[in-house]
Parts: sequence; C-alpha cells; structure tokens
Amino acid sequence: MNIYDTDPYLMPFKEAIDARHSRIQACRDRFAKDGSLSAGINNHLYYGLHREKDGSWIFREWAPNATRIWMVGEFNNWHRTEGWALKPIGDGSWELRVPGMLLHHGALYKLFIEWPGGGAERLPSYATRCVQDPETKVFCAQVWDPTPYRWKHGRAGKRPHPLIYECHIGMSGEEEKVSSFEDFRRNVLPKVADLGYNVLQIMALQEHPYYGSFGYQVSNFYALSSRFGTPEEFKALVDDAHGKGIAVVMDLVHSHSVSNEAEGLSRFDGREDLYFYNGPQGHHPAWDSRCFDYGKDETKYFLLSNCKFWMEEYRLDGFRFDGVTSMLYWDHGLGKDFGDYALYFDQGVDENAVTYLALANMLVHEIAPNAFTIAEDVSGMAGLAAPFRKGGIGFDFRMSMGVADHWIKWIKERRDEDWSPGEIWWELTNKREDEKTISYAECHDQALVGDKTLIFRLMDKEMYFSMAKDSQSLVVDRGIALHKMIRLITAATAGDGYLNFMGNEFGHPEWIDFPREGNGWSYAHARRQWSLAEPDYLRYKYLRDFDKAMVRYIKKNHILSARPVLLVADEEKKILIFSRNNSIFAFNFHPTGSFADYGFSAPAGTYRLVGSTDDKAFDGFGRLKAGETHVSIHEKSPNGNPSFDDTLYLYLPGRCAAVYEKL
Repeated sequence: MNIYDTDPYLMPFKEAIDARHSRIQACRDRFAKDGSLSAGINNHLYYGLHREKDGSWIFREWAPNATRIWMVGEFNNWHRTEGWALKPIGDGSWELRVPGMLLHHGALYKLFIEWPGGGAERLPSYATRCVQDPETKVFCAQVWDPTPYRWKHGRAGKRPHPLIYECHIGMSGEEEKVSSFEDFRRNVLPKVADLGYNVLQIMALQEHPYYGSFGYQVSNFYALSSRFGTPEEFKALVDDAHGKGIAVVMDLVHSHSVSNEAEGLSRFDGREDLYFYNGPQGHHPAWDSRCFDYGKDETKYFLLSNCKFWMEEYRLDGFRFDGVTSMLYWDHGLGKDFGDYALYFDQGVDENAVTYLALANMLVHEIAPNAFTIAEDVSGMAGLAAPFRKGGIGFDFRMSMGVADHWIKWIKERRDEDWSPGEIWWELTNKREDEKTISYAECHDQALVGDKTLIFRLMDKEMYFSMAKDSQSLVVDRGIALHKMIRLITAATAGDGYLNFMGNEFGHPEWIDFPREGNGWSYAHARRQWSLAEPDYLRYKYLRDFDKAMVRYIKKNHILSARPVLLVADEEKKILIFSRNNSIFAFNFHPTGSFADYGFSAPAGTYRLVGSTDDKAFDGFGRLKAGETHVSIHEKSPNGNPSFDDTLYLYLPGRCAAVYEKL
C-alpha cells in the first residue's frame, strides 16, 4: 500500500507523490549500472589520488572552468612546473600520472588552479586526508599510503530499535585538549558499552576548518578530520565498537558546504556554481555557507560517491543526515510552521534534493542491507521515513525533534503543578504510524553555549553548591527527580529508538563552548568531566546508574517493539500511566501529592515492581520497594482506559516514576 492509502490526508497529493516517485525511479535507472545503483556510483575511485598496481600514482580532478592545473607540494618545493601539470582528458576532467618514487606517504600537496581572469591554491575535492599546520593554521592535502588496516570484526548487524549514544570525539576527554580516536577507544567506548547503548553516533568526522563549528561547516567531504587522529585509528575505533556489539553511525553533512575557498569547494575552479546553486540560492542565509545544486548530476555523483566511500572505507553502519529540512525546501524551512500538508508538495520543495536523498538511502541499503539512515528534519514531511516502494523517500528513522523542544517549554514556562499529563502523552507519542522515529529529551543542541541542558534548567546555579550526596537542597532534589522522570518517560514512549548525548546521562554540568576568541581559546567547556560520576559522595553517579538501568531494561524487555498504550492521564493528580510490551510505567508528576491504593484500569495480571526513580540506588528517597508484586482485581474501574476490565492498585509517591513488569 502507498502512503496515501494509509493516510487519507495525503490522498489530495496522490498525483504529486506518484510524480515524485517516478522522478526518483528514473534518476536511479539512469545512474545504475546493470541494475545496481552502487555499481554506477564510483567517483571516489576515479577522482583523487590513487596508487596504481605498478606502484605509480594517478591523480584526477573535475574542474571544467579551469584553464591550467598543477599539483604543488613538498616534492617540487611548491613550484608550478611542467612535470606536475595536469592534462585535460575531456568533460572537464584533468589527469596527472606520477612515477611511484616521486610521491611518498605523508607528503603534503595542493592544487594550483588557473581560470579565466584568476587562479588560486585549492585542496583536491576528493582528498581523503587533509592536515592543518599548527603554526600557520593552513590546511594541505596529504599523501596517505599506510599499511592497510586489518579488520577483525564485521558490521554490527540490524538495529530495529537503536539506543544511540551521540558523541563528539574531540571533546570526549577530561583533559583540556582535543581528544583523539585512540583516547575515545580506550576511555569512552567501554563506558558506552557498559551503559548498554547499541549505537554510537559520531559528530564532526568530515574535515572542517573551524573546530568550533561542531563539524557542521565541512570543507573536505572525503577527508576524516585529522584533529582526532589517523584513518587507521578511526578504523580501530569502529572495529572495537563492532566487537562490543555497538553499531557506528556517522553524522553526515550533505546539507551545505563551508564558504571557505582555500579549504573548501566554493569557487573551486573560479565558478560560483560548480557544485552549488547559482546566485542567492547558492548561499545559505542563516549559516553563511554554500548550498549544493542537487539537480546537477555531477553534484549527485559527488555526494552519492561520498556516501559509498564512508560506508566502504570505514565499514560504517549508516548515517544521520544533518540539516535535511534545509535541503528539502528552497527557503530552508526558515520561519515556517509546517501546519499544512500542501507545504510538503508545493513549489517550495526542492525536488532535486528529494531525489538525491532518496537515491542516497537506496545506495546505503544496497551497500549494506542492515545499515540504517536517520533524517534530522523539523518539518515533518510526510513520507520522509517511509519506504520508497510505498511512495516515501526511504529513511529508516526520523528524529522526533519536537520532544526536546516541549521539555524546554514545560520546564521554562510552567510550574510542575501546571504540567498536563495528557499534553505530555500527546506530544511524546504523536507520531506517524507509518514512519519510525527516534526520541530524545536532549541532544547536543541543548548543551551548546547559549542554551541549557535539562539538568541546568532544573537546577541552575544550585549545581555548583549542592551536588554532594549529603547536601540539603530542595532545588537539587527536585532536579534530580525530574531529570530521571523526563529521561525515562521520553525513552519509554519513544517511537522506535532513543538518543542521549555524551555525558548527559549523568547530568554533566554546564554547557559546551569550543575554544574561540570570546573565551580566550579555552578548552574548559569543550570536554567531559567523567570523574564527576565516579565518587559515591557526588550525586552524578546515581544519575548515571539510573540511565544504565533504564537503557538495559528497555533493551532486555524489548520495550520499543510494541506501541505504548495509555492507561491513565489524571490531570488533577498529575498522574500518567501507560503500558508497553510486558511493562507498566507509572509517573506521578505531582510535586507534593503521594497517592496510596491508586486504582486504574489495566491489563489483567500480576506485576512486579522492578525499580523506580525513587530507589536509593539512584539517589531517591526509597519510598517504594523493588520486588513487590501487585495483582489486578477483576472489577471495572471508572478511572483510565475503558478497554480493560481489571483494576490495578498502586502506591504512587510524589515526583516519582515506577516500572512494573508483568509476570
């Protein structure tokens, strides 16, 4: 069945959906070779610098506006000489063949490109290794020809319900520095495995000139950021993660490119529109970056080959595509509320980008059938995460980005006693039935300077004085309790997956602020203080232990494999109770009211209390005792879901959540 067969609101757009489907299919057929899309996407094997079987080197570049191109580097004292001049070979491509003895592993080089009216140094568009001089801050491409890495493990396998640990390698250490792949592999990866997360989502892997951009201003799309180490060290990290049963997903930036010309693709051969839209459409008004022309075959080949390169070179398990909303709409979705389905199919949609994204999804799944893709989209475009065969674009998951926004709104604008259980339930579960989603209470966005993490919104300056176990602070007590409740209800109502940003599981204090002129180029806030979660006398440890128990319970009991069912949304008492798979989750958000023998309609059975946010092991008050059993009574309750004929009675302490497993 097509997406408009299951959603009547899409039926008026049947013609547009079918036309979109046909457009994508036609482009796929044109790009495919012998029926295989992957076989037809190999720009990365043709362009760039490659070692030939006879030991010689061959370099190719696409620069149709160029009149002359030289390779310059350490091997020729950075001079433009005839022996290092590329030759045009047709269709805008250039080529240079070099004897093996003239280039060596580690040598630095660039291109010097001349065009009508000018010329400048450029980094090759398909460079797989770029490094920055620590003194001059200038980037160069680097010949990379090491002993090939020997893989020990295969990919991690299918992830129908990903539990994602979002991370940034550079700020993952406790020292005030840029941490490395090796630092992360040795010190952080074991923590991720111990917590129970089964997916590592890594940011900032593509090379970017400005460290403080968090990796979102990409210059060299094929180059792994050298700040964090070598390609072989990253492969070891991926390999080790796979050995621990953790899938590795890359935060892929194909939504725009840095405006820098010396490092990036902008005016690469003197033209404004080589890879980008011409005129104002080629410049992002909010990000000061270049916007790809997804209608150009050369651009699609460049980006699709980029997907294939990262998948095959580093054995990744998929991608989280950044900035999808910006790609989908000519106005980048700026200032729109997307309250009308027509906005998903009208002239405001860049159908070129839609086609590209659909092809990228097809390619990823063809290369690795168990791989998965995630769309970061705030517009809610219908069909984005629906299969192509049903009229969709083919993402496996989409981010439920509104969930985090609503938690900020409720915490910032309302007192606890004004929170609505019904509204919380609606906003956390209001998802398209035909598309899979990933929920989060906070990701890296909420941790950046200028914003606040949940723990900081709940406690603010009290975190500086009252996080010792023996401290007395009602503000911190409230913050600790709600932090656990918010994370549990977000995870337990998640559509199909859950995400946490590195360190937020233990309520990492303060914000993320990368070194910049405004903070004296300090790394003080561009790191993670793991040591705070180790001592028993600090309360961070108990938040971490709660997160670990939560993730492991959700995974062990396959909680996300069934839809949640609302049992109670009691506005007066601030109680929200729902069942999911074999468990009942009971939340009492009331700041002061505790309720004994609270009865509500429930599925018949015997339920065992497996844990609560109030457990002393998680820095609670111990008002509930794990292991206690509760048996439903065969009587109709006027409270809650009328679908059930039995009543369950529970003790629900104030500002507490409890989990009951059906025996």
